[in-house]
Amino acid sequence: MADYIALIHKESGSDYGVSFPDFPGCVTAAATLDEAKREASEALALHVEGLLEDGELLPEPSSLEKIMADRANRDAVAFLMPSPVQTARTVRVNITLPEDILGEIDRAAGRQGLSRSAFLVRAARRAMDSAA
Repeated sequence: MADYIALIHKESGSDYGVSFPDFPGCVTAAATLDEAKREASEALALHVEGLLEDGELLPEPSSLEKIMADRANRDAVAFLMPSPVQTARTVRVNITLPEDILGEIDRAAGRQGLSRSAFLVRAARRAMDSAA
């Protein structure tokens, strides 16, 4: 299992933002540092799940030196996030949705840097957690 570097960004008057340089588009934000770390873990897990489901390989983790050499990353605080362990086999399903809803899902997933599958998994998990 690999560890990936996550970057925490914080600007005055904003939430804590977390990004993963090795996973472009994998970002999240939260009001507190503890929430940001939890959200980052979930975002990485869903992003990795989407990549694997799409048959893509995970990147090799970049070195801290390489990531911090990028001027855009110098104001961030770096921390290591373990790559999520794939404990369950991913299964392809066929569902039927109204075309307009599917478009909305795809746009929302894109804004969050998620695949359609990762977005739907996140939504399902949140719905199940709130029902518990």
